[in-house]
Amino acid sequence: MSTTATGTPAPATQAAPETQAAPITVTEKAAAEVKRIIADQQGAGGAPEKIYLRLRVVGGGCSGFQHKLDLDPQINEKLDEVFDFHGVPVVVDRRSLMYLAGATVDYHDDLNRRGFSITNPSAKSHCGCGSSFSM
Repeated sequence: MSTTATGTPAPATQAAPETQAAPITVTEKAAAEVKRIIADQQGAGGAPEKIYLRLRVVGGGCSGFQHKLDLDPQINEKLDEVFDFHGVPVVVDRRSLMYLAGATVDYHDDLNRRGFSITNPSAKSHCGCGSSFSM
């Protein structure tokens, strides 16, 4: 299923996807930074023409789960959901979607904080360093 940032379906090449709001959000600032990173990598010849931002939840850290953001040139049509946020294709596997309902990916470029952050309302607690969470 493909969905745009506004929750409306992205244009389909096959069957029309069902209409529903995206379960995650990627802010404009985060999307702009992803576009910049992809452009830098493609300009250096290090990235394929079509690349996705992959958001997933993996086991690890002192609290049990960690969020992961990666650039991925491939999707698995049987296991992945594809969303479009501000022109950035975002891929989330269905298993991770169970843990990411309502999550927001943002980018910060402040004096005290720089980088991507994921705010996940499904997380019950976080570890002391903030790199992992429990459900």
